[in-house]
Amino acid sequence: MTIDGISSTQGEDGALEFDVLIIGAGPAGLAAGIYARRAGLSCLILEKGVPGGQVLTSPMIENYPGFPEVPGMKLMDHMAEHARRYVDIREGEEIIRIKGGERFEVSSGAGRYFSRALILTTGSTHKKLGVKGEEGMTGRGVSYCATCDGFFYKTREAIVVGGGNTALTDALYLHSIECKVSIVHRRDSLRADKHLQESVAERKIPVLFDTVVEEIVGADEVTAVKLRNTKTGAVETKPVNGVFVAVGEVPSNQLAFELGLEMDQGGFVVVDKTFRTNVPYVYAAGDVSGGIRQIVAAVHGGAAAALSCFEDLTNPYYKRA
Repeated sequence: MTIDGISSTQGEDGALEFDVLIIGAGPAGLAAGIYARRAGLSCLILEKGVPGGQVLTSPMIENYPGFPEVPGMKLMDHMAEHARRYVDIREGEEIIRIKGGERFEVSSGAGRYFSRALILTTGSTHKKLGVKGEEGMTGRGVSYCATCDGFFYKTREAIVVGGGNTALTDALYLHSIECKVSIVHRRDSLRADKHLQESVAERKIPVLFDTVVEEIVGADEVTAVKLRNTKTGAVETKPVNGVFVAVGEVPSNQLAFELGLEMDQGGFVVVDKTFRTNVPYVYAAGDVSGGIRQIVAAVHGGAAAALSCFEDLTNPYYKRA
């Protein structure tokens, strides 16, 4: 049978069968769908929400090749439209059960599917501060990606919240584009690697230790933050134009856990350079597999995972001499 022009088979119980199921319709999942179908595999993309992933929350993207300046939602609309030329994207289908075996069985609230392979592109979510003003100012001064949005704050005032590698890397990047940046960290010492701490010190980037954000202030855009010293309790208002939150990410790894995939200490799926996991015929790409959290990297991962999947279904790597 066909679904929107894409060939599939239907089992006796009515369940649809594919060569590969792609779970998640962010940049990695959409790229995987395009490459899998162009390789001749029957495939289907299942997405619990709408296509786009976290990119949908980015007001403007300026570092994706071919699009000098494009809103995140518009870029993902283009990607989804392109992918739909090849593969069906079923929106609003959250996976409620997944089982391995000779073939994979995937059940959602709307259907039941079988496949020979799986590509997980379930993404991750940014940890948030949970303070007043954060939600309302997201995209209007509050950002979770300095390399995505930092250029808008060139020569302006901003803070980076966090004390790990990501926070210091973000601060160094913002400093390099002439942003007047400070680091706000709740502890009395940074957790980042020594070389990053040395780079921050060399560039004289201010670090406010023992300090937390109490509130993000603004109307149409961020104008200030209220900061509280955790030792003295003193609260001060600091004028800023941007707040870059870098306190970690949470991978959407529940399905990976159910499949028995190897994960690192942060919960990200471990993949090799070909985006294969430790379980045969299961691949992972995009933010759920860690690495560089950039659209271009997710697209690369999705395409590579699809090509690895094609290779394995035609000539399994673990059976080669």
